[in-house]
Amino acid sequence: MKPGKSLGNNRLRLLMIWVIMMAGGSGLLLNLYRLQVSEGSSLEEKARRQQMVYMRPFVPRRPIVDRKGNVLAIDRPVYTLYAHPKLFKKSLQEIAALLAPMIKKTPTDLEELFGKRKSGIRLGNTIPEAIADQIARLNLDGLELIRQYSRFYPQNELASDVVGYVNIFDHLGQAGLEYTQEKFLEREIKNIRLSRAGNGALMPGHVPEGFMHLDDLRLQITIDSRLQRAARSALKETIKKFNAERGSILVMNVNNGSLLALVCEPTYNPNQYSKFDVSLFKNWALSDLYEPGSTFKPLNVAIALETGIITAQSLFNDTGKIQIGEWPILNHDYKSVGARGMINPTKILQHSSNVGMVRMMKKMKPEVYYDWLEKLGLKQKVGIELPAETAGQLKSKYKFKVSPIEPATASFGQGFSLTPIQLTQMLGALANGGKLVTPHVVRGLFDTKGNSHWQPRRPAPRRVFSPNTTRTVVEMMETVVTDGSGKASRIPGYRIGGKTGTAQKASPNGGYYSDAKITSFVGILPVESPRYVILAVVDEPQGNAFGSTVAAPLVKSVIEALIAIEQIPPSSQNFR
Repeated sequence: MKPGKSLGNNRLRLLMIWVIMMAGGSGLLLNLYRLQVSEGSSLEEKARRQQMVYMRPFVPRRPIVDRKGNVLAIDRPVYTLYAHPKLFKKSLQEIAALLAPMIKKTPTDLEELFGKRKSGIRLGNTIPEAIADQIARLNLDGLELIRQYSRFYPQNELASDVVGYVNIFDHLGQAGLEYTQEKFLEREIKNIRLSRAGNGALMPGHVPEGFMHLDDLRLQITIDSRLQRAARSALKETIKKFNAERGSILVMNVNNGSLLALVCEPTYNPNQYSKFDVSLFKNWALSDLYEPGSTFKPLNVAIALETGIITAQSLFNDTGKIQIGEWPILNHDYKSVGARGMINPTKILQHSSNVGMVRMMKKMKPEVYYDWLEKLGLKQKVGIELPAETAGQLKSKYKFKVSPIEPATASFGQGFSLTPIQLTQMLGALANGGKLVTPHVVRGLFDTKGNSHWQPRRPAPRRVFSPNTTRTVVEMMETVVTDGSGKASRIPGYRIGGKTGTAQKASPNGGYYSDAKITSFVGILPVESPRYVILAVVDEPQGNAFGSTVAAPLVKSVIEALIAIEQIPPSSQNFR
């Protein structure tokens, strides 16, 4: 090959290499421009997302405590146990024998489970921490404990009617205060951002200092566990004795509306809520309507006194029965007593005279009487913090005005319906001098030292009666206990006002059941300076079942517990 030709070929190859290098360099520069300038900000954000991890740590719900600080609901650590047989270093029989007594299964059952799969066998959830510690100390390969939090109710069913429960799936309240007070029970914890190292490991040095600091606030309620327990025990005994369908007891401080006890039976255990019928999750004392019967009579007497249509000395002819249009109305004891003749309002309450009440309320124009029932809040909710409250029901004002039977039956507590919590509120107005207060169970958020951090704001008490009227009615109610149908509630040394009630049970299809009734009794304590109203309602008791035989002794049991707990001194005067 000629030297000139060889030199030319070398120059050509060098030129080609130079062109390729220049093209490659230009490409690198263009790509660098794209990465650094054109797409720099978006790539930087993408890298940051890859390097950072956003977490929202699980934070326990705040506890719920009673008015004395006793824990009613609290989050506690529990564990889910998984088995991975492929990792076992001991035989299936050995591991089954060791585990069985701890998780309440038989060795045979465990061996059968181990034989079904090689890994990921769930042996139990909500395992208490003490049991989990025992399992961990076995040092067995192939067992995995995963920690989580579960809501625990140390008093079991004691306050389930009020507290409610939290489900195990998403840890959210489903009933009671667990549901309505969710925003106060859940602690506010923001998401945290953690850095990730090049190998994917989290860098603890980037965890914000104090991010897991939890407050010590607790939701305190007005319920007293001691009184709640006494009331529930007495109610269960009464339901069993009279083979009743259900019952409820409410104890309210009449001055501020705080409920010291709110009991419904039957009830459920919130620790095992899935084993109970869903109908038990509602509190029927504020969700179910019933006709109050004679326990409403003291309120009607107060209306009559307040409007001036009667005085305490007014007399009414109790003929034992009365005809209103095509409907006969009889006293409950007409067959045995007959007519009582001229009696005053005190005697009307003592003997629970339906005829006396009809004659009394006939002195008032029906539209005025209707307005008073509305003024008492009969068609409204009381506004308690619990879910599923129902407002009372009353016929239309037109029907009440044109149909004489409507005001007549309303005079002895039938023809309209309300809830036990509504009746408690209304009767509380008789005890506190004439004001409707808001029944409630939430006191507020308090820390462990007792300092208040939040308390609910409630409507101001609304006056409906004068103090003179209520004092007169309560003293009349005292004679029901001393000399009338409420004798079974008497406690020596204490002045108690009361009223029995035995009402026909209304049918959802209209009319009344022939063989079903609702018995009730209301007690006010102490008469000389009323502080508490106690209402007991027992649904469909059997046998010798009246307000005087079923509900009055029940309220007496609750009052005896209340006296001991609140250390209520005997009345100053020598009282029978």
